[in-house]
Amino acid sequence: MNANELSKNYNIALLLLRLGVAAVFIYHGWGKITGIEGVQQFFGNVGIPLPGIMAWVVGITEFVGGIMVLTGFKIKIPSILLAIIMVVAILTVKMGQGFEAARVDILLLMMTSSLALMGSGSYSLDSMMGSKD
Repeated sequence: MNANELSKNYNIALLLLRLGVAAVFIYHGWGKITGIEGVQQFFGNVGIPLPGIMAWVVGITEFVGGIMVLTGFKIKIPSILLAIIMVVAILTVKMGQGFEAARVDILLLMMTSSLALMGSGSYSLDSMMGSKD
């Protein structure tokens, strides 16, 4: 495989990674926003401070961050924020339930961390705008 093929495969792989991460976070973010009362109650029950505010912060971050990841716009910002959300979810909710409960969150943490490190690739708004982010 030559360098051009490698580069093309790398950028397609980044696009696929972005599409998968975006789908999950857009779906869950919208669910949080439209079911905010339940999310606020859940956050309060698991000990997240300021659950009324943090439910909105997490829901909007997941939804808008998912759209930013989908389009490849300033991808490092939402990727870092989404990774932080996954760390908090793992530590506050999933850790006590064992690996089986945490495995999807761990995968999402690794995926968002990878996007934060690698960027959005050639098939993105960042690339179209000439940005390196």
